[in-house]
Amino acid sequence: MKVLITGSNGQVGSCLVKQLQTCQNTEILAVDRNELDITSRFDVLETVNEFKPHIIINAAAHTAVDKAETEVDLSYAINRDGPLYLAQAAESIGAALLHISTDYVFAGNKEGIYSETDTVNPQGVYGTSKLAGEKAVLEVCSRTVILRTAWVFGEEGNNFVKTMLRLAEQRDELGIVADQFGGPTYADDIAAALITIANDIMMQGNDFDHSQYGIYHFSGLPHTSWCGFAQTIFEKAVEQKVLDKAPLVKGINTEDYPTPAKRPANSKLDTQKITEIFGIQASDWQRALNQLSDYQ
Repeated sequence: MKVLITGSNGQVGSCLVKQLQTCQNTEILAVDRNELDITSRFDVLETVNEFKPHIIINAAAHTAVDKAETEVDLSYAINRDGPLYLAQAAESIGAALLHISTDYVFAGNKEGIYSETDTVNPQGVYGTSKLAGEKAVLEVCSRTVILRTAWVFGEEGNNFVKTMLRLAEQRDELGIVADQFGGPTYADDIAAALITIANDIMMQGNDFDHSQYGIYHFSGLPHTSWCGFAQTIFEKAVEQKVLDKAPLVKGINTEDYPTPAKRPANSKLDTQKITEIFGIQASDWQRALNQLSDYQ
């Protein structure tokens, strides 16, 4: 299996590289923006035609949600145009494209959990540009799997877990948003899910059911709030002696912590479909916090 990974230095991309390096009979071309500018159609086509991957995994994205409100052109270039060019290149050589998307394609005002068929209605530039990327790849590449995820964290890159551990060293009390709910998702689990899907596509070859291409939700369980997530991080950090003591956590409302971009109040994703089709279980985010010294 030949796999092209874009965004290879990001949270998910770095996990993909580590996991795929242990897979037998797998050749990897891992590129970050310094090695491949996915916003250049020429560069994408040239790289894909030279390497001829069986699977392209696009882990590249402009994920700075607040900056996206002013960096509109950049957001669309990376989140829509880049995926489009990768999809065109994949289709031209008969490769499959696995593309990571986000809970931000939804308004976040639904009661209950979001399924793959629920109405999309992004509320900011980031979500709108990611939705445009979804539509672009689905229209162009007949072998596309889109994996929507949420609240990503891991040992690499910047994320909520690392921020909480850092702030806990500096403050005795923290106000954390308590009225936004979702499923924290471990980056390593996202990578494992993508590799499972890639292996299924490769093993089944022409027998792979084309109806299995499309959109899937993958995130963590149990659902919680940012406040609840923080409390669990601190509890585990104290247990593991990563922190001497936990700061006092006070739940605050979204309106008490204004940001340039609107966040979904509800980011709960229904992961039943990916379990039924590929046997992939929801991310166990609490287990992923059992070695917090790796996040420092």
